[in-house]
Amino acid sequence: MDDIPPYPPIDPTTFDLIVIGTGLPESIIAAASSTASKSVLHLDPNPFYGSHFSSLPLADLPSFLSSHSTSPSPPRSPSSDDPNEFSLLEFATRPLYSSIDISTFSPNLLDQHSRKFNLDVAGPRVFFCAEKSIELLLRTGTNQYMEFKSVDATFVGDNKGNLWSVPDSRAAIFKDKSLGLVEKNKLMRFFKLVQGHLAGEQDIKISEEDLQSPFVDFLNKMGLPPKIKSFILYAIAMADYDQEDTGVCRDLLKTKDGIDQLALYNASIGRFQNASGAFLYPIYGQGELSQAFCRRAAVKGCLYVLRMPVTALLVDKDTGCYKGVRLASGQDIFSQKLILDPTFKVTLPSGSSPPLPLKEKLPFFSLKDDKGKIARGICITKTSLKPDISNFLVVYPPRSLFPEQVTSIRLLQIASNLAVCLPGMFVLYISALCNDDDQGKKLIHAVMNTLLTVPLDSESNAAVQSETAENGSAVQDETSESSSGGPSDSGEEKPTLLWSALYSQELTLGQVDFICSTPMPDGKLNYNDLIDTTFKIFQEIYPGEEFFPETSLENPEGDGDASPET
Repeated sequence: MDDIPPYPPIDPTTFDLIVIGTGLPESIIAAASSTASKSVLHLDPNPFYGSHFSSLPLADLPSFLSSHSTSPSPPRSPSSDDPNEFSLLEFATRPLYSSIDISTFSPNLLDQHSRKFNLDVAGPRVFFCAEKSIELLLRTGTNQYMEFKSVDATFVGDNKGNLWSVPDSRAAIFKDKSLGLVEKNKLMRFFKLVQGHLAGEQDIKISEEDLQSPFVDFLNKMGLPPKIKSFILYAIAMADYDQEDTGVCRDLLKTKDGIDQLALYNASIGRFQNASGAFLYPIYGQGELSQAFCRRAAVKGCLYVLRMPVTALLVDKDTGCYKGVRLASGQDIFSQKLILDPTFKVTLPSGSSPPLPLKEKLPFFSLKDDKGKIARGICITKTSLKPDISNFLVVYPPRSLFPEQVTSIRLLQIASNLAVCLPGMFVLYISALCNDDDQGKKLIHAVMNTLLTVPLDSESNAAVQSETAENGSAVQDETSESSSGGPSDSGEEKPTLLWSALYSQELTLGQVDFICSTPMPDGKLNYNDLIDTTFKIFQEIYPGEEFFPETSLENPEGDGDASPET
């Protein structure tokens, strides 16, 4: 708070909407509201855009995680002698990250060039070429503020270090030497059925009963072998949990939803001229997406103030209704609506007695909206996991690394040609849904130990080695069908780890009431669910307004102009 630079008073002091935090949902809402001719003030206590969706220099990431990992001190009692007849409810910050473990194995090299890294806080993330966020970028013209490159390939990994290419077309199926003739024929028949169903062909249609059944049951009904079934469920449909174990599966994928995911994947392949695969990644990192929508909002008149903490909520003493916020500068700013970053919460201090109308509003602030955790890991190496490929995705299906693994683990390797690290280096993003910090670390360590050489001169390496010893015999004895007949990288030297950050992130839902709170980054690989949640929040605060109405842009850009290549 003492580091806050002196700011001149904000003028005007009344807005239609105040947005606190420049994460992706907040930035989209600010842009949509500004486009709808609402006056918007967009604040962020950070000196950068993106909040929990940002891409940060290597030196800044640990401090950002640490600053959001501690429990806040209890707020003081609300002031009741305000001359404007407002009750002041202080903002508190909720701890959103835990079990933070930073390890450096090449400090001299990395410290000298830490500003040349752009590390995603919420990685791994990619864009499906046909997903909703890409459509939104194109429709609003926000794509003119971003550049993309194609993710070269997708693989499925196993506990031997093998990476199996995921066939994404008929030609790829025929070329795949790891598939037998019978497997290829079954897979071709399956894709033909799906394509016929999506095209509306009457003689090739999946029944309504099958569409409502579990997707894994439908794949079994089609006679697909375990290897192909695993590819479809976890590397194309992107299922999170073990679909064949209903005891641990929290999200059983229905056939209808699985077919929709296959349609998205199929529509994404080759959509853009210079991107042959299904996925895109933005140059300079995922934080560019939030910045792009902030730029769009600014063009439409949104006012931005960074490095400005907000200290308290202004509430009418008589009605308990929201009126505005108090800034760290001491200025009061008023608005009809308020959007909060998930960092912030408002709690009633113990021992205070607010007016009755305010009591009725306060339960909203104490709602526990956590829905679990996601373990994340960031690793930096000087060698690619695949010598001939720079940017690619790897999926580890449930049970593929050790018997207790009940969720998919996803890894994304990004090279320096996407301006996220020094030339010749690679950034690996790893994530997995988990119940607690210990389970999360076990999942991330399992991938690290399978693919990387971890130097012995760090205390953190002991944790990785102990995880290996704990699971050693079980992992080595575990043989999955997907590891037979494919290329093995075991003869090649593993990349050596230079730096790593492991942490657990809370998963929180957005809330809508007389003020709104946006969600944290979810455990998905793409942004579809986040876009849906953001759209619903916008509809709640402005039910009569269109979400980014289509307008003729000064420089209209279609798919051809939105090439992901620079």
